[in-house]
Amino acid sequence: MFEEMTFENIVADMLGRVTSDVDKREGSIIYDALAPCAYQLAQAYFNLNNFIDLVSGDTAIGEYLDRVVADYSITRKSATYAVRKIETSGAVSIGTRWGINGSSYAITALLSTNIYSATCEQLGDIGNQYSGAVDNIDNVSGITAALTDIITPGEEEETDDNLRTRFYTQIQSAGTSGNAYDYRNWALEVPGCGDAKVFPLWNGAGTVKVLVVDENMTIDVDLPEVVANYLETVRPIGATVTVVSPTSKEIGVTANVKLNGTKTLADIRTTFTAALTVYLKDAVFETYSVSYAKIGNLLLTTAGVEDYNTLLVNTGTANITILDTEMPFTGTVTLVEVT
Repeated sequence: MFEEMTFENIVADMLGRVTSDVDKREGSIIYDALAPCAYQLAQAYFNLNNFIDLVSGDTAIGEYLDRVVADYSITRKSATYAVRKIETSGAVSIGTRWGINGSSYAITALLSTNIYSATCEQLGDIGNQYSGAVDNIDNVSGITAALTDIITPGEEEETDDNLRTRFYTQIQSAGTSGNAYDYRNWALEVPGCGDAKVFPLWNGAGTVKVLVVDENMTIDVDLPEVVANYLETVRPIGATVTVVSPTSKEIGVTANVKLNGTKTLADIRTTFTAALTVYLKDAVFETYSVSYAKIGNLLLTTAGVEDYNTLLVNTGTANITILDTEMPFTGTVTLVEVT
């Protein structure tokens, strides 16, 4: 908007308003008097351009995006603490602290004999990452412990991109009085929920079914219960809500590939599998057919591939239909080098 308001243009405009009988060359008295003001004005116009970006939903970042979406009663999902199981060789006190690889866990409850729940003291998914023996921080002698299952996964603070997507979803989807848009928006407010699909009246009047996946567009077996508990606090009176994960639909690929000599077969398989995974994740709740042709194109455009033949997707050469209660995921990928 203010791209033309540069230092050069501003100082030229200023000097143009000075009478011609005055020396206006660089280094002259009038030039040196006007130049600092022109510089500050140019900086102000530059900042104005940034300020405009910071108050628009499509370009705002960080706390400015928080303030934009707050006008629509949307808040950024906060980071959460992971809750894990810890198995010990003997009884320990509630509050005992254990550590591993830069993360620490405080015992919060006894689940069964020598099995405890422990909350990670660091926010985010760091609490999900490690398993195995942990070191005691509180000098408990004679007791060993191991970090095992995840009870509740820790979540990172919601990213700007995810928050912006939720913002667009809400303002572009008219949620009113508990319609399908409302249920999807409510589900997306739950930390860890990446997307949701709603089936109104799925089992008769007053029933709603919600399918949910996590922020990696994968199945989290604990997520439906968390979402269901939240929906119970916001749903209209009288609605019966069922929250489940979608059914997995494995997509396996086999093909013969001719290499161009720039990559190994192992590298090609890794790159192609990653691209296939992205394609299938993008299809979740959006596209209900996995395209045989698109998978062929992904393979052909993979670095190191000169050509391919005998491509099979789930042992066939046709598109794969995905039911509305299913989600595709990457299965076995088998590539055979041919000359």
